[in-house]
Amino acid sequence: MSHQAQPSAASEPETPHLDFAGTTPYEDYVKADVLTHLQHTLSDDPGEMVFLVTTQVMELWFTVIVHEWETAAAALRSDDLPVAIAALKRSTRELEALNASWKPLGQLTPAQFNSYRSALGEGSGFQSAMYRRMEFLLGEKSASMLVPHRGAPRVHAELEKALQEPSLYDEVVRVLARRGYAIPDAVLQRDISLRYEPFDAVEAAWTAVYSGAEDAELARLGEALTDVAELVWRWRNDHLVATRRAMGSKPGTGGSAGVAWLEKRARKNVFPELWTARSHV
Repeated sequence: MSHQAQPSAASEPETPHLDFAGTTPYEDYVKADVLTHLQHTLSDDPGEMVFLVTTQVMELWFTVIVHEWETAAAALRSDDLPVAIAALKRSTRELEALNASWKPLGQLTPAQFNSYRSALGEGSGFQSAMYRRMEFLLGEKSASMLVPHRGAPRVHAELEKALQEPSLYDEVVRVLARRGYAIPDAVLQRDISLRYEPFDAVEAAWTAVYSGAEDAELARLGEALTDVAELVWRWRNDHLVATRRAMGSKPGTGGSAGVAWLEKRARKNVFPELWTARSHV
């Protein structure tokens, strides 16, 4: 009985390839050296490093979530709902990771936060351009939100472009119209640079969708959007709780109203008709 020759264990490399002419292929792709040297604390408090790195991680999650929602919006324009739903589902996992970013910050005492708060100066997450792009994609638009970025031409141009483009939810409503639901021209031709406000016709369309088969494509799209909306709501509430715990009702950095402003944001639902339609099914 013949036996196929087996490679000897001695022929297998004992270690991975270690010798590279320049930087490692991992570094070339990930740019880890750049990422891990972007932290420049402004106080002597050791807690500031946690705050700074966590905030930078949040910015990276904002970036990938914007990518997913822009992918979904482009797919919706092409009536490719499977690609749109897949991008939205990926974004829910990313939103979960983003929301978990509050855990290192969520138990800051006022004394701990005050120990390096002055290092922030007038800096505030309210000024995050990538977070603003997230909000614009959700339909939460306002031209005044471009004002803080006038000194950064590239960032300002990207936000101006996002302001003038249909939001993710605008694209969803247009899909509903193309699928035969009675969406009036007043909705389809609204000024998309303004904040999205709920419409009875869109609520009626979602009521009809949810009154049909649960596995229908539009129903699955609706549920993917609802998952996103729920996690956005949780993000806003976790932000509110972390801020209330760290600074109470004092004014926020950057001149915002702090907790009062966050409370107002936390009461708003994105994709509003997806929530109200459920009362009519």
